[in-house]
Amino acid sequence: MKVLLTGAGGQLGQALIASAPKELQLVVTSRQQLDLADPEACRGAVEQHQPDWVLNAGAYTAVDKAESEPELAHAVNAGAPEAFARTLDQQGGRLLQISTDFVFNGTQGKPYQPEQARDPLGVYGASKAAGEAAVQTIFGAGGRGLILRTSWVIGPVGKNFALTMLRLHRERDQLGVVADQVGCPTSTLNLAQACWQTLQIAGDRELPAVMHWSDAGAASWYDVAVAVGQIGADLGLIDTPAEVQPITTGDYPTPAERPAYSLLDCKGTRAALQLQGEHWQQALKDVLHQAKAP
Repeated sequence: MKVLLTGAGGQLGQALIASAPKELQLVVTSRQQLDLADPEACRGAVEQHQPDWVLNAGAYTAVDKAESEPELAHAVNAGAPEAFARTLDQQGGRLLQISTDFVFNGTQGKPYQPEQARDPLGVYGASKAAGEAAVQTIFGAGGRGLILRTSWVIGPVGKNFALTMLRLHRERDQLGVVADQVGCPTSTLNLAQACWQTLQIAGDRELPAVMHWSDAGAASWYDVAVAVGQIGADLGLIDTPAEVQPITTGDYPTPAERPAYSLLDCKGTRAALQLQGEHWQQALKDVLHQAKAP
């Protein structure tokens, strides 16, 4: 199986490379090798490499910055998957598109099902929702375009909430962290496993066109920040955790509105992929254990 991977320099991309099955022929592209904002470059990459799968892990993920760069966000998050899908549809091959909980508005107060209608709040969510829609429109129900939504991605490398909190626990005595946004962290280590399992199982049987994957449980950003301090101290990564104070979304205004409750229902995906999942606190411990000390 030949797989064209985008976003190789990102935190998920690095986890995918590290855990790729040895029997795969993996073609790795980072931002320097493939500009996802250029649809002709995306088309050309597929035509050149002729992959069995494109695993589109690359994305524009700067949620707040997207509000002032909507054209770029849409070019990367909607234009690239559309270009991949159209080219694969013409010449053969399949697409696994990584998406996000931000395609939902977060107002229903219970976990979102994969088949629920998209209703994003901001530019980032709208751009990812448009990418999903393009994949579904081009491939239809044939199973050649799969969407895997995830949430609150954290990993031992790159820029993410867990590593930022670890740094702040070292630098400060007190932290204020939003406590009224609820979701679930997702380790890149576990997400990468789910991606590779998807590609392997899809070769033998049909999978749902849209799937949800996060680690198990539920948390607020405040809960995660407290856990980072506790686990960081236990692992010897910090001396003493900072005191974390819960604050509201209104106390910490941002350019982009975020869903207040974006928990994803992953039961169907876990069954389809034959993966049990791991509680987010254990996954966080695994991430911090692998994190490189600055």
